[in-house]
Order: sequence, then C-alpha cells, then structure tokens
Amino acid sequence: MIEREELLEWAEVYGNWYGVPRQDVKQALEQGLDVMIKVDVQGAATIKGIIPQALLIFVAPPSAEELQTRLRQRESETTTDLKRRTETADEEMKQLPLFDYVVVNDTVDQAVAKIDAIITAEKCHANPRVVEL
Repeated sequence: MIEREELLEWAEVYGNWYGVPRQDVKQALEQGLDVMIKVDVQGAATIKGIIPQALLIFVAPPSAEELQTRLRQRESETTTDLKRRTETADEEMKQLPLFDYVVVNDTVDQAVAKIDAIITAEKCHANPRVVEL
C-alpha cells in the first residue's frame, strides 16, 4: 500500500507498522462524515501537511507520572520500552503548537466528552472548516 501510495500516512512505531488508508478517509469525507484518526505527532504533522484544514487534537496524560503508572499497569512494556515510551512522550509534548486543541485524558469518559464538545463547537463556527482530500 505504501508503494502504491494508498496510505494517507504511515509510520513504524515501536517496531510495528501503522497506516491510514487514503481511500477510506476520502470516501468518508465525501459522504460528509467526521473522520477521526489516531496517530502520533509525526503522523499529525504529515496529515496537516496533506490536509491543512484538518483539526488536530492532542490527547495528553494528566502528568508524566500518571503516564508511567498507566503504562506499568498495562504490563505490556518491558523496562526498556517503558523508558522509551516516556522519553517519546516528553518529546511529543514539545509539539503541542502543531495542534488546535489539547485534551487531558483524566478519565476516558471526560476525554470523550471534551472531544465531543470540540467537534460540536467546530460545527457551530460561522465559517466552518471544509476538509477535503
């Protein structure tokens, strides 16, 4: 898909490949649907370069300490992976100016409510964003 340019964005993250199929996004936008894509800051920058009207929301942990606690509780990272994830998160926080909004993920329900409010507010603009691909 990368070679055929069928992905809007792709990257290797923590040893795994991830990508966003371009056609799926294009079709959804053409149907007037909202499209939510979960990417890292590099992916967000790539998407913003391709779709300047894209709305970017950074979902942040309440603190670096809470991020470490959550990662440890998942028991899915080795000590090395945990250190790398924490360092990456510190670097990603420096990219906040790229984003339109920041949502602190205190709890899932609160974060979802905040994101829903952002989407609602964006749809109420006198001159709403027109996102095309």
